Amino acid sequence: MALLFDVDPEEADVGVPLTHYVDAIHPEDRERVLDLIRRSASEGSTFLTEYRVISVDGQTRWVLARGRFTADHQGRPVGGGGILVDITSMRMSEGTFGDSMLCPGETPLDRAAEHAIAAQEAIAELRDPALKAQADALLMSLGRKLAQQEVQDRHRHMN
Repeated sequence: MALLFDVDPEEADVGVPLTHYVDAIHPEDRERVLDLIRRSASEGSTFLTEYRVISVDGQTRWVLARGRFTADHQGRPVGGGGILVDITSMRMSEGTFGDSMLCPGETPLDRAAEHAIAAQEAIAELRDPALKAQADALLMSLGRKLAQQEVQDRHRHMN
């Protein structure tokens, strides 16, 4: 995560101020994200948002962030936690960066299978049997649908 925000990973392990991360938020998204963070911190509510960051390699990447701040006994924010997911490839496959970045002839079903494979690989690393079973079931369903599509395509070409 640190590299997504152009923060030194060793410094991030020790802890750096939120401003170090805010500096990497894309200028067009920064104020919106800061307003959301401020509101969530003052209300003690959960936030969920997508925004762009400029990573350590200078590339613009999309992230999905969900989190919540904790407050002291007087309601002042003292910390927080959450998750951050790099969703750049998903945004690209949705056409966010233009259809020219998609593979020619690739269908939404092909993209879904590709993402499901990536998700299944990540879930396997978690060693969570319930999540793995769900990911496997999704892959099986997508595989069946791809097979049905292949049969239909063959029938169309035969006629």
